[in-house]
Amino acid sequence: MSTGLDEKTINRDPIKQFQLWLDDAIAAKLPLPEAMTLATATPDGRPSARMVLLKQVDEDGFVFFTNYNSVKAEQLDANPYAALVFYWAPLDRQVRVEGSVIRTSAQESRDYFKTRPRESQIGAWASGQSEVISGREVLEQRAKELEALYCDREIDCPEHWGGYRLKPERIEFWKSRIGRLHDRILYERNLSGWTVSRLAP
Repeated sequence: MSTGLDEKTINRDPIKQFQLWLDDAIAAKLPLPEAMTLATATPDGRPSARMVLLKQVDEDGFVFFTNYNSVKAEQLDANPYAALVFYWAPLDRQVRVEGSVIRTSAQESRDYFKTRPRESQIGAWASGQSEVISGREVLEQRAKELEALYCDREIDCPEHWGGYRLKPERIEFWKSRIGRLHDRILYERNLSGWTVSRLAP
């Protein structure tokens, strides 16, 4: 894992290369290896960023879930482009992803919601994400009421909650090297697949 990156030997499929690195981070028992910075912007270019968790990655893209009434969702719906950053410091590795974003299907959202811990399901209903509240007791009271409401039945997936899928157009893999002569390998999507280039650090 300490070796550098070579554009001649790196996997030509960036999703497969990403999965290899994610597997390494998991094997190294890093805390929350699936954590990623999600950067969005308003239509007039005002950026914001926050940490979210990657829940799925495949040839269709990178998937995460959120409240559709949140600030991030409002920005994604108005300006459906975003960037992701994964940083695994103990491995001296970073991955940057840029691309267009669409909502997952309602069925995909419901299917994933069913796999969440019950406390997280309650939380999705209890929290009006990004809204101003008078204090934590508001959340705790909402959660208590919902726990009573759903005490003997399955918790439904809220209509205001679901996933987004970022379809990558650019993926960059970065590996720290001595003297700050880092390795940077860039994949760019085109009509026939992916091109692979080396960038100066």
